[in-house]
Amino acid sequence: MNSHVPNSLIKKALSLPHPSPPNPFPTITSIANQVLQVKERERQNMMKGYTNPTFISNPIAAPLLLLLLTPFTTGLPLRSPSQPPQTTPTTTDFIKTSCSTTEYPILCVATLIAYASKIKTNPTELARTALSVSLDHARLASASMSRLSSSTMGALKPREAVALRDCMETLGDAVEELRSSLSEMDHLRGQNFGFRISDIQTWVSAALTNEDTCMDGFDEGVGGGGGGGERVEGGVKSVVRGEVVKVARLTSNALALINGLVSTTSPQ
Repeated sequence: MNSHVPNSLIKKALSLPHPSPPNPFPTITSIANQVLQVKERERQNMMKGYTNPTFISNPIAAPLLLLLLTPFTTGLPLRSPSQPPQTTPTTTDFIKTSCSTTEYPILCVATLIAYASKIKTNPTELARTALSVSLDHARLASASMSRLSSSTMGALKPREAVALRDCMETLGDAVEELRSSLSEMDHLRGQNFGFRISDIQTWVSAALTNEDTCMDGFDEGVGGGGGGGERVEGGVKSVVRGEVVKVARLTSNALALINGLVSTTSPQ
């Protein structure tokens, strides 16, 4: 028997297309397609009453699929570290409800909501934070008054210079009173609670009075009493009012929240 194979048959066999061997390392696209197929089979099985899970047979695709699905199966939030922490509705509602008792509730919420994670639902911490915010703004206003006085030295009219000087003094007193109040808040506990809260109320009330007095020289004019001199008008008064009014409103809100602590049975 002749075993010789003609060259023409060999060339013809070599020219035929050959299927590529299967790739043992599937692509992400192929894995995704398998996921869709698995989900579809599971959906159909559930409709038929089957509960057995469907497995992926490829020994390399299965571990990769597990890695792809891990973020979705662990239930962990996919939030980047740069995003701010979210406040819980309970904390937010607590701040809004507490601020509703103040004279300027919108300002109260706007300035305290950033500290929600610290305040939580603690009324003492809420009042302490409000007082701290008021003190910070009072310091900034005092520094602004000082810069204004230095930059306008010799350019102000006598009545403006006197009003600005008086405002700086009273605002400085308010800063000291708010600082003393905030320091006392750190000791607001135990049997001396009533005594200490009374001191705090007195100091914050005095600070609020000084902040209001700051504008008297601008509203009444030099000579006082509302008729003994000309009113201060224009840019200086606008700048001072813009600084002092916000401080006075923040202090008013802080005082309202502090007054609310009087009914607290177990202060923190």
